[in-house]
Amino acid sequence: MDGMASQPLTVGFDLDMTLIDSRPGIKAAYLALSAETGAVIDTDLVVSRLGPPLEDELVNWFPAAEVAAVADRYREIYPTYAIAPTLAMPGARESVEAIRELGGRTMVVTAKYEPNAKLHLAHLGIEPDVIVGGLWAEAKAEALREHGAGVYVGDHTGDVRGARVAGAHSVAVTTGPCDADELRSAAADVVLASLTEFPAWLREFAGRPA
Repeated sequence: MDGMASQPLTVGFDLDMTLIDSRPGIKAAYLALSAETGAVIDTDLVVSRLGPPLEDELVNWFPAAEVAAVADRYREIYPTYAIAPTLAMPGARESVEAIRELGGRTMVVTAKYEPNAKLHLAHLGIEPDVIVGGLWAEAKAEALREHGAGVYVGDHTGDVRGARVAGAHSVAVTTGPCDADELRSAAADVVLASLTEFPAWLREFAGRPA
């Protein structure tokens, strides 16, 4: 890629269903929340549509006036239930390493509560240079622009929108709730089946030999 030698590439990643498979952990946290509050929550439905902010999901299961307090409680119990069961997505570690091999920087920009995002990454031994939480869709562009991200990788159409607003190259993976057609329709620049395809794509994007 032109300018790669003089200006290191910064690549941003979404977290849930991009770098980590948090479905088992999030399901466990919601089950604990359900047991504590008495609310009936379809946890399988919840984990089938990860991406948007927590409050957007909670409003489906709790009265609007209770959502803020329930969200606080969910974030409080989350480390107990959600960190250990969560796994790295296939290709996640290799993708971060591929960026470093090219002299680039990595960042995570997620809607997840930032302290919990950091716990996930530390537990899995994935160490981006920057972690920013609490941003969703177009708002992700704030952090991407601030840190000069040239590429943003995500699994949701909201991630594509964030990349587009930031002027970053949008790489989408079909490991989350959105299929390839949805991601292309949202104007993703490239759609990959998973992060296992990302290192080879990155080398081509950066103009480096495999």
